[in-house]
Amino acid sequence: MKTIFSGIQPSGVITLGNYIGAMKQFVELQDDYNCYFCIVDQHAITVPQDRLALRKNIRSLAAFYLAVGIDPNKSTLFIQSEVPAHAQAGWILQCIAYIGELERMTQFKDKSAGKEAVSAGLLTYPPLMAADILLYSTDIVPVGEDQKQHIELTRDLAERFNKRYGDIFTIPEARIPKIGARIMSLTDPTKKMSKSDPNQKSYITLLDDAKTIEKKVKSAVTDSEGVIRYDKENKPGVSNLLTIYSILANEPIEQLEERYAGKGYGEFKADVAEVIINTLTPIQEKYYELMESTTLDDILDEGAEKANRVASKMLKKMENAIGLGRKRR
Repeated sequence: MKTIFSGIQPSGVITLGNYIGAMKQFVELQDDYNCYFCIVDQHAITVPQDRLALRKNIRSLAAFYLAVGIDPNKSTLFIQSEVPAHAQAGWILQCIAYIGELERMTQFKDKSAGKEAVSAGLLTYPPLMAADILLYSTDIVPVGEDQKQHIELTRDLAERFNKRYGDIFTIPEARIPKIGARIMSLTDPTKKMSKSDPNQKSYITLLDDAKTIEKKVKSAVTDSEGVIRYDKENKPGVSNLLTIYSILANEPIEQLEERYAGKGYGEFKADVAEVIINTLTPIQEKYYELMESTTLDDILDEGAEKANRVASKMLKKMENAIGLGRKRR
């Protein structure tokens, strides 16, 4: 089996875009791949965090992973900071990364724009992300378009390390889904759905109740044409709703276009909302059950134990290759 690694930051609510673009696919992948799913809390602290909120978000994200269908018997679910090899390997990779290539990272430029000061961690985020991936001999990293540049840097760092110190790392490939990787804002369908959007109507969270979902979908931006067809360039709002409907209902967009031919946006939006509610209701029930149980912590303990075994072996290889520590007899 090939290995997949993916990490999500515990930085608050999980949106429908996060679910469709990442978590839903994780569930489908775990049957065919050796999967590591990581709650990357060390990445979260590259920007200021409230201590208590961060702790709550870490556990909440773990519950979401399981509630959407991640099976701990098939996949390894763990918290990044509970596996020290991540930070240790991240430092080694920082030492072979160049400041210039880190400053060229689009996300660093975006997050640091207009600010008087940013943390050094924001700049050196990519080598830590590379360590996350490379520690597990990862073959495939499922990511959205916005993370593609980081995977390219990960490949560069892995190849640079291998060239200098011997073939230690597997060179990972990015896996970008052809459809659904980028769910757009409900209020501005030219922008990606984001929980950081000040307008809460722009996104749906996995914990939104039925009435909230209905209101948000009903107010979603469409256009004046009144025709339900997929045209991402000229009809971004309708196309976004069709994408959501298609993926959650597992129906081709062409079939949906035929079904709603001659029908109005009102009926279409009501059906989109119903599909979203039907998808999220069982997830929410499982989530609340897990948050109240000790099962969640047991699963995370087991995940950390397994991840530590695998990551520590790779870290030792890295340290031996580069000459750190004493040579053991």
